[in-house]
Amino acid sequence: MKKRILIPTDFSRNAWNAIKYAMELYKREYVEFFILHSYYLSGYSKENLLTPEPKEKDLKKVQEASEKDMEKLKVQMGFYEENDNHTFHYMSEFGSFFDVMKATVEKQDIELVIMGTQGETDNKTVILGSNAVNAMEKIRNCPVLAIPSTVLFKDPNEIVFPTSFKTHYKEKELATLVEISRSTNSPIRILHIQKGKNLSKSQLENKALLEKILDAASFTHHTLYDIEINDGVRCFVQSRQSEMIAIINKKHNFFGGVFSNPMVKELGKHTAVPLLAMHDLRN
Repeated sequence: MKKRILIPTDFSRNAWNAIKYAMELYKREYVEFFILHSYYLSGYSKENLLTPEPKEKDLKKVQEASEKDMEKLKVQMGFYEENDNHTFHYMSEFGSFFDVMKATVEKQDIELVIMGTQGETDNKTVILGSNAVNAMEKIRNCPVLAIPSTVLFKDPNEIVFPTSFKTHYKEKELATLVEISRSTNSPIRILHIQKGKNLSKSQLENKALLEKILDAASFTHHTLYDIEINDGVRCFVQSRQSEMIAIINKKHNFFGGVFSNPMVKELGKHTAVPLLAMHDLRN
């Protein structure tokens, strides 16, 4: 059965880079790619009853612009090396970015979202753009992999997985991490930041469960002591020149909140590596 991957695009260089990265990352797998562009009328809001309904000609104009850009993208894709394992669906949909994306994830039974982190402004000062952060927050039923515009694909040398061992891991929520690790031969580096004391009984049990789930992949354990979590992750990744980070995005995790918290903003500011956000499927 083919894996189903959604790649939102705004036709920027960054979005094109994410498409190329996705095709390379899954070059050995059977994949259906859904390339999605959502178009909208600025100022229009379904929620605001005072907003006038958009005029037919205005809607037609933005729709035609979207479809024209999508046709250009198809031509661009035609010059890219073909892979018999891959099929592509091109979609132009009216609606706000997240509404359209969430609806597409549900309707098409999407298993992974891969997206660029900057968007059409390609703002060099923001590594992890607000759309990528918000996607990690709002798309709760499948993982999101964010690709910085500076990253050209290569199999990652390793994938850093920071954890507190305070969560009860599920095989399904870690499946994408195991899959990427195995298909790219990239070992997982389990990073625990310990504040003085030994691990509790429940942490030791969770650690054993994690090892069991990751058994299909290659992994090693690493511990840093008495350092702030954000600093620890950043220093670890920078010192080893790690090429991917994976985290479980919980409603309440050991990073503080979710992505309204400083963790991902810190990672976004200080690391130019792909970031995989998986979800606690109980939330």
